[in-house]
Amino acid sequence: MEYRKNMDIDNIFKWQAPEVIQKYLPGGLCGYDRDGCPIWYDIVKSLDPKGLLFSATKQDLIKAKMRDCERLLHECDLQTERLGKKVETIVMIFDCEGLGLKHFWKPLVELYQEFFALLEENYPETLKAMIIVKATKLFPVGYNLMKPFLGEDTRKKIVVMGANWKERLLKLISPEQLPAHFGGTMTDPDGNIKCITKINFGGEVPKSFYMRDQVKTQFEHSVVISRGSSHQVEYEILLPGCLLRWQFVSDGADIGFGVFMKTKMGERQRAGEMTEVLASQRYNAHMVPEDGTLTCPEPGVYVLRFDNTYSYVHAKKVSFTVEVLLPDEGMQGLDKDLTAF
Repeated sequence: MEYRKNMDIDNIFKWQAPEVIQKYLPGGLCGYDRDGCPIWYDIVKSLDPKGLLFSATKQDLIKAKMRDCERLLHECDLQTERLGKKVETIVMIFDCEGLGLKHFWKPLVELYQEFFALLEENYPETLKAMIIVKATKLFPVGYNLMKPFLGEDTRKKIVVMGANWKERLLKLISPEQLPAHFGGTMTDPDGNIKCITKINFGGEVPKSFYMRDQVKTQFEHSVVISRGSSHQVEYEILLPGCLLRWQFVSDGADIGFGVFMKTKMGERQRAGEMTEVLASQRYNAHMVPEDGTLTCPEPGVYVLRFDNTYSYVHAKKVSFTVEVLLPDEGMQGLDKDLTAF
């Protein structure tokens, strides 16, 4: 009740989302499964993380997702009336085609972590199944980031489908209730197989929507790098497929940055003595915070090197955060038979 009051949920359908959210936040309600439960689609490929978070507040994005939740619950009530039987759960389909490094931008990950936590706390037992189709090799990393914010019951309802996902979806959803883009026969009145009148496929947000200082970042470390010198941070990677994620900002002027892999254990090595993994270049991190990710192809000691050797006059203060994200080891159990639901 406190959540509903704080979010003004009872009046949320009167709320008008900013134009950028209406146009570029992917997703939509489209069709019903064979039991009459509403189906919600999330489209990952066309999600522009920076574009949305540079153009809308996190609070508005969360509110938009909460409004979607309320819309789904309302649709359950309508289905209960239409079918004469209780309908109180929903199906979520995540189209993960195109899931890439840009989707692991820390502010976006934190937004989705907060969203899933709100779902768990305020919409218990409303999920029938969460179906993942077209999962990329990076999906285990993404799942591992979200898993702590999902209850055990929710995790049991996640289904990761393989290459035969269209065939398996049709066991759950009749063809006329499934967009042709996903293997069914439903289309828009004009024949569009993606059913874009129901599902927003988003896209890249034009920079005309951007607002300054929209994303605030807290950095874990700060260091002053003397003129003509560099600063190296080492991370030991034990498993192939781990993801290195970093953000940094510099004060006053640009800073060089690159990622290397040590060829000798224990001792500090110069850049020329290590294997270059991500080419070192200068970044205007004093103007815009810089962020990036790297999938580590093999175990070893990876070195993030901040380079100020080219500056003979100015020392540079650099603030940064670095994380190592592990691929999840329990993914095999997520490829379930839908008859479990």
